[in-house]
Amino acid sequence: MEKTRLPLHLCHELKTDLIINRLYMFFLGTALLALFYYRTTTLSHIIGTRETPLVPHLLVFISELLFTFLWVLHQAFRWRPVTRTVYPDRLPGGVKFPPVDVFICTADPSKEPSLGVMNTVISAMALDYPPDKLAVYLSDDGALTKYELKTRCPGAYFSAEESPDGRFISCSEFMAEKKEIEKKYGEFKESLEKNSVNASSSASRDHAPIIEIRVSAVISNAPYILVLDCDHYCNDPTSARQAMCYYLDPEISPKLAFVQFHQKFHNLSGHDLYDSRLNYYWRRWLGFDGLGGPSISGCNLYLKREALYGTKNIKNDIDLNHLKKSYGSSNELIRSISKKYEPRLSKDRKLTDTQAKEAERLASCDYDGLSEWGWISVLVDPPSRPCFLGSCPTNLSDTLVQQGRWALGLMQISISKYCALLYGRGRMSTLHSMCYAALTIDPIYVIPFYVLAIVPQICLIRGIPLYPKVSDPFFIVFAFVFFASQLKHVQEVLSYGDSLMSSLYELRMWMMKSASSYLYASLGAVLDKVGLHTAHFTLTDKAGDDEQARLYQEGRYDFQASPVLIAPICSLYIFNVVSFVVGMARIVQTKSGGEMLVQAFIPLFGVIVNYQVLEGMVLRKDRVEFQHQFLFFLL
Repeated sequence: MEKTRLPLHLCHELKTDLIINRLYMFFLGTALLALFYYRTTTLSHIIGTRETPLVPHLLVFISELLFTFLWVLHQAFRWRPVTRTVYPDRLPGGVKFPPVDVFICTADPSKEPSLGVMNTVISAMALDYPPDKLAVYLSDDGALTKYELKTRCPGAYFSAEESPDGRFISCSEFMAEKKEIEKKYGEFKESLEKNSVNASSSASRDHAPIIEIRVSAVISNAPYILVLDCDHYCNDPTSARQAMCYYLDPEISPKLAFVQFHQKFHNLSGHDLYDSRLNYYWRRWLGFDGLGGPSISGCNLYLKREALYGTKNIKNDIDLNHLKKSYGSSNELIRSISKKYEPRLSKDRKLTDTQAKEAERLASCDYDGLSEWGWISVLVDPPSRPCFLGSCPTNLSDTLVQQGRWALGLMQISISKYCALLYGRGRMSTLHSMCYAALTIDPIYVIPFYVLAIVPQICLIRGIPLYPKVSDPFFIVFAFVFFASQLKHVQEVLSYGDSLMSSLYELRMWMMKSASSYLYASLGAVLDKVGLHTAHFTLTDKAGDDEQARLYQEGRYDFQASPVLIAPICSLYIFNVVSFVVGMARIVQTKSGGEMLVQAFIPLFGVIVNYQVLEGMVLRKDRVEFQHQFLFFLL
């Protein structure tokens, strides 16, 4: 078969995972039905006899129903997991590549250092793509491409030795140019750091709009848009060509809205205490992709402009004035919708005064337009060399803030008219709709989490049984549901290539997110919905801190966070320790181990999984500061 006839991309169905997933759904689903039979008969008996308090049983049953509801939604991710592979080397010679606009998002120089932004910009300029087809142009004296370097971010390149497979690694000319450029880069870095001292005081949200992104339609109008966060630099210069393996395929391209690449991070430690790799999400995205495509995941995606505007079905002879209802009052923006439109720029690509004013109007915050999102998306399986690398949170505070920000946005969607279970009907398959719903409704885990972290413990102290005795056949049902869920999580972590410890870190972070991030996000979304509070966007601090970095690399949790974030976690931990100790004393005294065993196991499990909290409060040298933060919140 000729090279040009070989497929540019392949989709691989993960059959082993598919079989395991469906067997898991069947057996655990059957066990859950038995569990609900036990709960309903028990509640009916309590209502009839009044032998024991009804409220705790009812609360626990409601929490189990919520857990099951979320579990059912998440099974859609497991129905048909797939991975994809691209072959950019199979792109035919002489292919006419379409233009690409690169968007790099940044907002605050104090939290997003200018040097990191500059690294991202240069790496984007050095993409292995025809330079006349990029909205930014390479201006690096040829050093990045002349010697065929793979690492094209200066910060990453100068911090480590280039791979020994570089063809020019022993060339004296190469080494001389490298030393000269490194010197210039160091001088530039030093000047940036000096200028960044007062960055926080100079940053303002009231400045005039900068002509960059929203206005690209009237400047370059490329049909494809690469979206990058300011700290995610292009690690593999072939990413654009990989995306074109889909967009240049006439069979799949008309259905595509965007091509998403995994988010990978360069500052991870071997411990990944804060689950910063986000592999929990990327495992779900494999199933998301198998049902019609994943949702946009922040950055690192090549987006089709046509999908962004929702203009696929707009006819060429439509009255442009009619489009103003959807795209605002800018005639130039509306004209750019036409596929025949070409920006009227001078040879030096400078804007005239009229064009500059039009661009400023488009960039202003009060220029709102409606758009309809596209059809199908694909998730490119990460190759041996990640296409993009960013910086992840390396302390608990930033992690909880980031997770809270995401959860707030998701909750705002879930309680709006765009809730996937309602808005998605008829627009996508039922399973695809379930994926979107599971994604946006995740923060309501806070409700069953808090119920199971408080109610069984209170009943353990007071001697009120909520679960069947060890001798009861239904005890096996509860035990099976718990252990099957935990083992399935471990199986997914290991099959994705992660270590056993990763499953512990993921479970631990889920508990801390539920106790803190999900709590404030859910409250914030509800208060914002009823108009009692306005939600705000909070940036994750990407500026480095030596002490935080040291603790992270050593595998120790950094508890120097806001007391508001830490207090719920500590309060629940202390309460569970106390309830377990008092409950066990009561069990020994009353010899009621048979009927109270499950309730004693629940706080014990939470205490063991979150041992790091006990370590921070009692065993760590910096425990005094941690205790002061907690006491300050209580007072």
